[in-house]
Amino acid sequence: MKNKDLSVTSPELRVKSPDSPDDLIALLSKKVVGQSAAMKHIVPYVHMFQSGLSPEGRPAGVFLLLGLTGTGKTRTVEAIAEVLHGNAKNLLKIDCGEFQMEHEVAKLIGSPPGYLGHRETQPMLSQQQVDTVASPNCPLSLVLFDEIEKAAPSLTRLLLGILDRAKLRLGDNTTVDFEKSLIFFTSNLGAREMIREINPDIGFQGRLQRPSADLASRMEGIALAAVRKRFSPEFINRIDAVVTYHPLDSVSLATILDQNIAELQNHVNTRLGARCFHLEALPESLAFLLKKGTSEEYGARELKRTIHRELTQPLATLVAAGSIPPGSRVMVSLSQDQTSLVITAIAGGAAYKRRPLSILIVDDNKDLLLFLEQLMKKAGWEVLTAPSAEKAREVFARSTPSTVLLDYVLGTEDGVTLGLQIQLMAGYTDVIIMTGGELAPEEEMICRERDMPILRKPFLDVDVLNIIRSRSHKAAARSAS
Repeated sequence: MKNKDLSVTSPELRVKSPDSPDDLIALLSKKVVGQSAAMKHIVPYVHMFQSGLSPEGRPAGVFLLLGLTGTGKTRTVEAIAEVLHGNAKNLLKIDCGEFQMEHEVAKLIGSPPGYLGHRETQPMLSQQQVDTVASPNCPLSLVLFDEIEKAAPSLTRLLLGILDRAKLRLGDNTTVDFEKSLIFFTSNLGAREMIREINPDIGFQGRLQRPSADLASRMEGIALAAVRKRFSPEFINRIDAVVTYHPLDSVSLATILDQNIAELQNHVNTRLGARCFHLEALPESLAFLLKKGTSEEYGARELKRTIHRELTQPLATLVAAGSIPPGSRVMVSLSQDQTSLVITAIAGGAAYKRRPLSILIVDDNKDLLLFLEQLMKKAGWEVLTAPSAEKAREVFARSTPSTVLLDYVLGTEDGVTLGLQIQLMAGYTDVIIMTGGELAPEEEMICRERDMPILRKPFLDVDVLNIIRSRSHKAAARSAS
């Protein structure tokens, strides 16, 4: 077994991240639309942890995310969880609205011995819960205190020890270590003032078009002033970065809508299987959803609910009534009175034909590569091939296939490392590893945790087809557009 890249098998971080901070910024910016400037404040702390240069005795990073609701603050933490752990739910979220009363803060650390209910009360910030949201791919835990301004003052005082020494003492006198944690606070402080700044009610100022750079500066000033008024200097000085999220422009909102429509299409494909259909939303219907689901005050927060109410529920009614034949093109247009969407299923000769699933096969053995290429083409797949890891990255970036079949031995590189890189580039891609030998225990664990099945050599053509077909249903949902 050849030497491994320590950035993959190191206990500090098992996922090999993009080669530069700019790569990770670009990846997160695709997931959190319109807030690339915010990503530039957060990503360096991730890389400091990956390199082992985070300061000792305090959290890996502490961030206060400010701005209007619906601009992507909470989504940022979920996106980081997706990149580091492969799952947006791998974070410990504390809803500070549940701790508005002083006595409720005790739920976080538990009651001390001698108090009634001591043994029955489990603290919400125990070491076990902090460790649970990490993963074998990355030991970095993400802890989110949502809407911190709603919490009782005693909560921020309790947090001072975490932010300063990365330690929290619980009611039973045990301690919780937050040294391998990124801690996020979100807040809507200053939101009303920001809205008035964007859209003044009256006066000459309302008719002026302030340059965007000037507006961004004003927004940051409003947010910081509100923070200093609400929190103590001791709390603010322990925060590594205060990040202000700017209002989403029309282009960003349209991009978010496109992502939500794509998610709905994937949901249709996944849940209905052979009975799925293809959605085609006309421009006027998209404009209708944007108008109803977005606003200056709430950003994109209402967009998912609007899509659910105006599109998903009517679709479900038609499917339940058998009014949408399998494989149909489902056109979504706007009614004549422009007050609702009109859904029309087009079957027969005009039916939508799902494009074939695509697969990238990477192997430096030309004979095996040719055999697998012919096998998959015969099975009806669109096939891409690459003889090396470098070429595979180029082909994948250009075509983004739904499935990737990787040989473990790829010159000086290996298939597990390449598979992790591909999952970082497109988390919905299926990756399958081929090997004629035994993988190291760390690699076996990585493959299990990252859901990368291992195909053992020698194998028959039926073995390849079976493992790919068993996962093609999931790949179909991912590759649909």
